[in-house]
Amino acid sequence: MFSGSIPALVTPFRGGVFDEKAFRRLVDWQIENGSSALVPCGTTGEASTLSNAEHHRVIEVCVEQAAGRVPVIAGCGSNDTMNAHLHMTFSRKSGAKAALCVAPYYNRPSQAGLLAHFGYLAENSDLPIILYNVPGRTVTDILPETVCELARRYPDKIVGIKDASGDLSRVTDHRMGIGKHFCQLSGDDELALPANAAGAVGCISVTANVAPRLCADFQAACAAGDFEKAREINDLLYPLHYAMFEDASPGPVKYALSRVHDDITEELRLPLVPCSDAARAAVDAALAHAGLV
Repeated sequence: MFSGSIPALVTPFRGGVFDEKAFRRLVDWQIENGSSALVPCGTTGEASTLSNAEHHRVIEVCVEQAAGRVPVIAGCGSNDTMNAHLHMTFSRKSGAKAALCVAPYYNRPSQAGLLAHFGYLAENSDLPIILYNVPGRTVTDILPETVCELARRYPDKIVGIKDASGDLSRVTDHRMGIGKHFCQLSGDDELALPANAAGAVGCISVTANVAPRLCADFQAACAAGDFEKAREINDLLYPLHYAMFEDASPGPVKYALSRVHDDITEELRLPLVPCSDAARAAVDAALAHAGLV
């Protein structure tokens, strides 16, 4: 259903409010440079600091501006099952093609709780769900057996996963337990190459915000089985993947965007602050290495 380079879009702010004009330009730039789908209101989009009204407006603008050129996977995750359902209902009406739903954070549900949470969302919405497993942020880990059970129970609803567990063996775990049709997307840019070799079909990417064409070409090479070309592009991007996390994300990626895109500011929402001088230096070096500045 989804594959290739899929940026987890930043949410631009100007003067403390959502910069809709800059976001629309970012959406166009991403599509023009080969991104195959778009994710608004994910972690990189600072969804945790958006009000529900802002959250929904960002999704709405993304769908409007994409205008059917690429699918929109709306960030709908919450640690409140009912609020996640609210986001999914709005996203479905807005024209999003799927929901990206993170494991509930802070609550620390058990695997049974995860089955109940995602089961409720699957049973009460007709929007396909891509699970988002990022235990480094949520503490809770959606274990492979839980992923497989959800896909077994809801084969038309639980359609894929963005896995940022850092455990590459899970790509094969999911293939063996579910099948090749299950859409596996890397959630770690630096692991996208081995994940694709193991059977993943793309990446929901931070780096693609800054280097959409290189990320799209990298994914196209992987899809074509041209891993020599993929390695060459990966070598260009590799320092940038790490530079994006030299400070609290999305600080570094917003700084990088301010250097390569003329309409994005570095502005973040508290509790995040602009990235450190050391992080800026790492980003600058990585942008130069990739030939982006």
